Amino acid sequence: MDRLKTQRRKRFGIQALWTLLTNANFTGFLDGKLYKGPLKQFCVPGLNCYSCPGALGSCPIGAMQALAGSPDYALSLLVLGFLMVVGGLGGRLVCGFLCPFGWFQDLLHRIPFPKKFSTRRLRPLTWLKYGVLVVFVFLLPNLMVNVLGMGDPTFCKYLCPQGILEGALPLAAVSENTRAALGALFQWKFALLLAVVLLSVMVSRPFCKYLCPLGAIYALFNKFSLYRLRFLPEECVHCGKCVTICPMDCDPTRDPNSPECIRCGECVAVCPTRALQKPKIGAGLPDKTAPYKGVEL
Repeated sequence: MDRLKTQRRKRFGIQALWTLLTNANFTGFLDGKLYKGPLKQFCVPGLNCYSCPGALGSCPIGAMQALAGSPDYALSLLVLGFLMVVGGLGGRLVCGFLCPFGWFQDLLHRIPFPKKFSTRRLRPLTWLKYGVLVVFVFLLPNLMVNVLGMGDPTFCKYLCPQGILEGALPLAAVSENTRAALGALFQWKFALLLAVVLLSVMVSRPFCKYLCPLGAIYALFNKFSLYRLRFLPEECVHCGKCVTICPMDCDPTRDPNSPECIRCGECVAVCPTRALQKPKIGAGLPDKTAPYKGVEL
């Protein structure tokens, strides 16, 4: 249990520090002005709204939509290449450690409340996020274009609760013009944010599990990213602790690098026999004859 507490404290610290660093334009929260310096042309790996007054970088999902329909295909490929590099290195490690909205949901889940509802029976709904990725990030922004040929950022505009949390609410708090401009779309997205907040108190990371298109992209890399968990089946005593503790409803004994795994490390921390292990960077290539799943780096 001490290992679990240590792992949780370490991950919490990294999440907090990363959120602080990527939203370090503190004066923006006071004057309601967005940072538009040179750093804003680069993407951050997690879901962090461009319109947040503290944001120093751009959201990769927002950037992809903003470039939809644009003749500047080089920039579109640059964003896609960024996601491929990040995904290839760690897969959904980003979701577990470097996503501000993931951290927000983790904080909400710490609120004392009976956690009796199991989402394992809802596992088929995890496919929804891939539909959101295809329809709202790729298809609609390329089909719904204006007279200038620019796509409509449909996910950011209609589904992303992070835009309300980090963008609309802080800006409305300090800007009368922003408050006056709020309408039906704000009300819809605020209701969506409220639903995510309430669900996050009861179950772990509902947005990450079912709706996040960024998580869907990184999930595609989990099986072959450089960072992968190592499972030693001969050491497993089938106690079930890793299955019970997993916030994403994974079974590490069946698939230690499931597309749903966010690399939080809690399964490794509770394993009594060390059958589950984190990658050991610099340990060399794995022995292909070794009877385990995953890769030791």
